Amino acid sequence: MDNKIDAELATTTAGIHINTRKVWLADAIELLSSMRFAISLLVMIAIGAIIGTIVKQNEPIPNYINQFGPFWFEVFGKFSLYSVYSAWWFMLLVGILVVSTSLCIIRNTPKMLKDMRSWRENVREQSLRNFRHKAEWHSSGARSILTNGLTDHLARVGYRFKVVEKDGGTLIAAKQGAANKWGYIFAHSAIVIIVIGAMLDSEMPIHFQQWFMGKVPFDGNGIIANIPEKHRLPLANPTFRGNTMIPEGASSDTAIIPQQTGVFIQDLPFTIRLKKFTIDFYSTGMPKLFASDVEIIDHETGKSFSSTIKVNQPLIYKGIAVYQSSFEDGGSRLKLSAFPMTGAQQKPFEIAGEVGSTTALAGSISGQNNNDMTIEWSGFRPFNVENMARNGADVRAANAKQTFNEQFSTDLNKHLGSAGKNANNKDLKNVGPSVQYKLRDKTGQAREFSNYMQSTLVDGDYMFLAGTRDSPADQFRYLRIPADDNDSVNEWMRLRAAMNNPVLREAAAQRYAARAMSSSLPNAKQLQAQLAESAKKSLNIFVGDSKQAGFVAISHFLEQIPAADQAKAADVFMKILNGSMWDLWQLARAQDGLPELELDEKHARFLQLATGAMSDAYFYGAPVYLQLKNFEEVKASVLQVTRSPGKKVVYLGCLLLVLGVFSMFYIRERRLWIWLKDDGDGTAILMALSSQRKTLDFEKEFEQLKIQLGQIVNLGHA
Repeated sequence: MDNKIDAELATTTAGIHINTRKVWLADAIELLSSMRFAISLLVMIAIGAIIGTIVKQNEPIPNYINQFGPFWFEVFGKFSLYSVYSAWWFMLLVGILVVSTSLCIIRNTPKMLKDMRSWRENVREQSLRNFRHKAEWHSSGARSILTNGLTDHLARVGYRFKVVEKDGGTLIAAKQGAANKWGYIFAHSAIVIIVIGAMLDSEMPIHFQQWFMGKVPFDGNGIIANIPEKHRLPLANPTFRGNTMIPEGASSDTAIIPQQTGVFIQDLPFTIRLKKFTIDFYSTGMPKLFASDVEIIDHETGKSFSSTIKVNQPLIYKGIAVYQSSFEDGGSRLKLSAFPMTGAQQKPFEIAGEVGSTTALAGSISGQNNNDMTIEWSGFRPFNVENMARNGADVRAANAKQTFNEQFSTDLNKHLGSAGKNANNKDLKNVGPSVQYKLRDKTGQAREFSNYMQSTLVDGDYMFLAGTRDSPADQFRYLRIPADDNDSVNEWMRLRAAMNNPVLREAAAQRYAARAMSSSLPNAKQLQAQLAESAKKSLNIFVGDSKQAGFVAISHFLEQIPAADQAKAADVFMKILNGSMWDLWQLARAQDGLPELELDEKHARFLQLATGAMSDAYFYGAPVYLQLKNFEEVKASVLQVTRSPGKKVVYLGCLLLVLGVFSMFYIRERRLWIWLKDDGDGTAILMALSSQRKTLDFEKEFEQLKIQLGQIVNLGHA
């Protein structure tokens, strides 16, 4: 007996547990498929998308460290904010959205399809009388005749109907716009299809290969052909988006897929050989067309064919699309003159380089061997279209305390990259070639430079622009070297070297004193000696030391004078400095066997600009100035190579979304019931109309239908 009770108790308990699990599962499904849960998911996904829009995605890690600092870089990195759209939490949210929407479709679609097929003929007369939009008539005509007349009219105005005999009367159940339900089904299905298509084209397949196939990004340097298999993605990789840069005459059979910690090498089933890269320009110098003439060689068949890839005109072969992305330098060969920027040397030496490679800085400057320094050639541009319109005040309206970053330099935001902004065509000008490079010392520290080959008209004077910056995150700051009578930097380099020669400075001070002080004056020799000493001191202060030089040193010197006398002292100091600089320049020319120049307005202006440039040169941060002399350009095409199987899936989803939105907003479902019932001396007619959305159009339709059906009832009476 006890065993029987225990068995029944166990059975009852098991049933309770099963029912509890069923209730829990039903509640979970109810929550996942609810509207409030879907809206919450969409809000979180929208927040993630906003973050992904504000924070630049898949940038090099140093960029994020410079932008946010080490602490916040680590915090943001924990949440994968630098690659939001492939982050695990974002993909999880998207996956849950797919599940939620799918459950919603599974739950509601059968009900909707059933409702679309239903005529709702089980409605009761009393229920129809409770409708807001209803009308009643009485006719002496026969019920059958009235039924035929009413159904004929409903058919004419687009209603489908069903006639049902019930409760001693006739019910006409009609409907129109039942396809409105398809809008819900199409719109929700579109969300699922679009998300699935997007996930097919996402980096999920690459992440799966990292998790389960041991693939890891390559973070070193080397020849692509020699990179190990663990860093390469197979031909069967279902989706990828990478780039390949091909110089003219070269070929590539791989694409580079960038990752946060390196790159993956994607093998292609064919080789792309760039035969020729073409670029055309508008009259302003802006590119209007660039295209790649390529030859495709199939690895499987060995067959080849030629094609031209243009912007928005990709080559599609074997399910892989090759787009024209951009263009780069393919290893242009450069010849430059290296001018010393330190010491008393002025004679340049020749140097050659190739973009993308490195060159040892040969030669010796001021007794220092520069072989410990290397030049990394990072870029070359054969043309630079700039907006040369002058905006704002002259940056040289500055006090003597300002540094290279502020004084006698120009913020080339108004000269560089301005052609892409709003500018008149008359302001755009091609200012010629430029070269960009990094100068790296033996400790690994590097500074980046960008120099223009030709002189550029800046604020009414022709200047050679020499840019420098400490970090790629910084803007270039430009040293402006004035062009001499021969449109070169030779005279400025001669004056710079002379300024660093103590013997020439002494001689220039003596010459200036003799030229400025008349010998007929009393105590002329004593006055000349005092003036020579002042001139020598002014030159020495300007030359400065390792801590300060140029106008910064002059400013520091003037601060030691009482404030009431500073303005007068500064005026006298600059007059002596300018005069001494002129004599120093002429002595340097004489030393090189060149005739003395005439002291006119043109040369005085050059000397003024040269003095400012020498003050700035102390902040240039390089032992040499490299001036481009000749080049042999090699173009390279940057092609984007993609395999995107989800593209057509997304197109299908977009089509369904359009159809769904159209159906929901422009197709209105209406249900119409007409109840005809004999009442002894004729037929009583009750009409009711219902719609999901009560709009002005619905009110108008009801009034029209009421009038039309009333006329038919009256005709039946007649």
